[in-house]
Amino acid sequence: QVQLVESGGGVVQAGGSLRLSCAASGRTFSIYTMAWFRQAPGKEREFVATIRWSGASTYYADSVKGRFTISSDNAKNTVYLQMNSLKPEDTAVYYCAGNRGTGLSPLPQRYDYWGQGTQVTVSS
Repeated sequence: QVQLVESGGGVVQAGGSLRLSCAASGRTFSIYTMAWFRQAPGKEREFVATIRWSGASTYYADSVKGRFTISSDNAKNTVYLQMNSLKPEDTAVYYCAGNRGTGLSPLPQRYDYWGQGTQVTVSS
């Protein structure tokens, strides 16, 4: 099994920045792709960004492209999400996810492992 633990959430003003971290432990050799999703109150879980565990490829949702950057550090078994130019509509619980080999996908059902989430609140 793989355990994922997110950190780095908090409250920030619009236009500010945050960096989220997702630390993986356990059978990390089974991870092929990592991703970030988010879920705002009353809304469905939404894809944010995904990355090959090697860091070779990335894919972003249009809503965050140019503002957010996903990266990985295999030596630390950690994936990051650098969020710049934050907007109030970015407010959500952010979840880290991993899959065993279905590639870069925006679909939550393609992911096998999930963290507990970290709250990000952007005030206007």
